[in-house]
Amino acid sequence: MELKIKTTLINKKTNNSISFKTPIITASGTYGYNNEFEDFIDLDFLGAISTKGITLEKRLGNEGERIFELKGGMINRIGLENVGIEAFIKDKLPLLKEKNIDFLLNIAGSSIDDYIKLASCADENNIKALEVNVSCPNVSHGCLEFGLNPDILHELTLKIRKNYGGFLIVKLSPNTSDIKPLALACEEGGADCISAINTLRGLGINVQYENNKFYKKSVEGGVSGSLIKPSALYMIKQIKQVVSIPVIGMGGILTLDDLFEFIYAGADAFEIGTANFMKPSLASDLAKELNEFIIKNEFKNFDDLKERIRND
Repeated sequence: MELKIKTTLINKKTNNSISFKTPIITASGTYGYNNEFEDFIDLDFLGAISTKGITLEKRLGNEGERIFELKGGMINRIGLENVGIEAFIKDKLPLLKEKNIDFLLNIAGSSIDDYIKLASCADENNIKALEVNVSCPNVSHGCLEFGLNPDILHELTLKIRKNYGGFLIVKLSPNTSDIKPLALACEEGGADCISAINTLRGLGINVQYENNKFYKKSVEGGVSGSLIKPSALYMIKQIKQVVSIPVIGMGGILTLDDLFEFIYAGADAFEIGTANFMKPSLASDLAKELNEFIIKNEFKNFDDLKERIRND
């Protein structure tokens, strides 16, 4: 099948760019480190994966219950469990290269120095794209603090930029009253692209009454899934009003119509997250459906489709 959905994201100020076979990426934390989902997905139609969030040192994550199912989504409090950057470079990176899987290295830290070291390591190992997590709502410190203060976010982005020459993506939090100053801080600090949105803060509670007694459980963490799509679309539209760099949109994507809605809001590519747990093949299935739509309706390519959706 002819591929009409090749995607190139370009920072027009610097001409820094990255290209993918398709505009559909699997979101961090939903697809492991490299080829864990190979049995379920057509790698020829996978744009890229965003790896599990990687920190300097190995992390065990949060104790206790980590997942709470919701109607239309879930709450997670995994707490950035990961193998650490050294083990990723040694054990995970070679397989990504062997399988020829395009990827974004998602990184997270507790200090600016953590991010600088991670960025330098990525640069030394010729990793072509970083997705900087400044917005994780289920760890006790770091990440979210950086993502909600424009001045700190600008400083962080600037210092990462000085230590990393590849395609730099900053993943923004929706847990703010105004996302526009945060997006501007990223662009002015040297980011090539913004991904949005990360999970919303939320609390899941379950109360059951059995044998004359109430049994309760609760999970506080990040809300994701189709129920956050209206917030994601709103935030992306706000971001595109103030920046010229590309935006990777995410938050409740399940169908081809969802992709069209995200394009109209301003997304230039997409990440699929929670839906991967329900349908592991969704990223490549949607890419095929998008490609077939473009061919059937005689659009030139994905860029032509985006322009028509936004301007018709």
